[in-house]
Amino acid sequence: MFEHEETVGISAMSCYLPRLRVDLRQWCEWTSHDWDKVSAVTGRAFRMAGPDEDVYTMAATAVLRLILDNGVDPCRIGFLALGTESSTDNALGAVTVRGMIDRELRRRGMPSLPRDVEVPEYKHACLGGMYALQGAARFAALDRNGRQAVVVASDIAEYERGSSGEQTQGAGAVAMLVERSPALLAIDLGRAAGASAYRGPDFRKPAARHRVDGYAAGTQRLSDFPVFSGRYSAAAYLDAVTSAVETLWAADTATPADQLDGIQGLFIHRPYRKLPQQALSFLRVRALAASPARHRELEQLCQGCDIGLDDVLAELRVEPDLFGYVLAGQQAPDPWPATAAVSSHLRGQPAFRAFAQRVLGSGADPLVEVGNLYSASLPAWLAAGIEEAALRGVELAGAPLLAVGYGSGDAALALPVTAVEGWQAAAARIGFRHALDNPVDLDREQYEALHDRREVPGLALHPWEQFTVDRTGTEYGRDFQDLAVDYYAYEY
Repeated sequence: MFEHEETVGISAMSCYLPRLRVDLRQWCEWTSHDWDKVSAVTGRAFRMAGPDEDVYTMAATAVLRLILDNGVDPCRIGFLALGTESSTDNALGAVTVRGMIDRELRRRGMPSLPRDVEVPEYKHACLGGMYALQGAARFAALDRNGRQAVVVASDIAEYERGSSGEQTQGAGAVAMLVERSPALLAIDLGRAAGASAYRGPDFRKPAARHRVDGYAAGTQRLSDFPVFSGRYSAAAYLDAVTSAVETLWAADTATPADQLDGIQGLFIHRPYRKLPQQALSFLRVRALAASPARHRELEQLCQGCDIGLDDVLAELRVEPDLFGYVLAGQQAPDPWPATAAVSSHLRGQPAFRAFAQRVLGSGADPLVEVGNLYSASLPAWLAAGIEEAALRGVELAGAPLLAVGYGSGDAALALPVTAVEGWQAAAARIGFRHALDNPVDLDREQYEALHDRREVPGLALHPWEQFTVDRTGTEYGRDFQDLAVDYYAYEY
């Protein structure tokens, strides 16, 4: 453990979720899906960005709330990072968010951000927000003037109607204030561990897909729907997350099983409700296999599903070349069939369910209302979990927590975090549950129109205390061009 005064971390968090909501029970009725299965695997609802919202408006709204709700002095900010995979401009990064914030701060009689603020954008599928957080922490740790950093993860997850990913859509943004001697969560940068491996076609958004016949045939608009393969992506997720976490474990003298047992909370990228439980059970079996003193416990689990202990131990050495199967034109097999079987058996055990509830439970319930937020998914869970712990009176100070980000099939990042003394005051200002207030449920006709970017019939939505797209430029002359450039406003 490290001393508070020597640390860098998060001092405040703020959230923005669009009010437009799709109830998945109703969606199941529209699409003839099994509600029991969808609710167990995915959740209860997802949020959608409104017709006048985009990734930048959501990000700026979250950042402005962060500044106002926490009394942040804009003059102390030296770094503003945006993590997203849904940006609509290939030239700019967080400077678009900066522009909105500056204008609104000045309108309120407050100073704008300093001229020398860095404004990068981080992109790596759903890992962009965590990469941005790590970059901000490095900035705060090294800045000679002790300035603060602001990170905002903002995304819009969309899938083609009728696709297997349609029920996992979502939209939202989470902003974080990062500085030395944090008031909420300390980040142990020295123990952070990553993993990366090129996965070829796993969850991609190649620009040329828009020009291919058959892409997004069910919609009339230029769309940002991804190209993905479910089983391939699931194997890549387990491989990347496991590699990052096991790299972190390897740097500690305690056994992997003991380290996992000691975690008070595990916050891991969750594109849908069920995946973190699958990841936790997989990590649990791997941790037992890597801890010889716990092999008797693992052997008993193996016997419960007719799997040989030696088969699980042998899979510790497996380093799957998932992309190699793609290049060979083959369907990638399950690289760890024995481990997967024992993991599935483990999830049915009462002791594991109690363990999963302890480490995954905090903040998990409100997340089933928002859907997949891509790069904001993990920050949203962290915000919801810390806020819930404060509301329930759970003492987290000094307790080890682990945040594991993941992006596409290619990369993962494990960040050890710890709540600092007095964390409850900052947690009380997060406002995640408040961001869920006053939803506007869409009926089928409205959902399909909004999804296809047609005029939405009967939509009574009045933006309030948020940024919106005010207009879009149309000029394309020789001396001045702003074609398709968005201009923003703040709505009261």
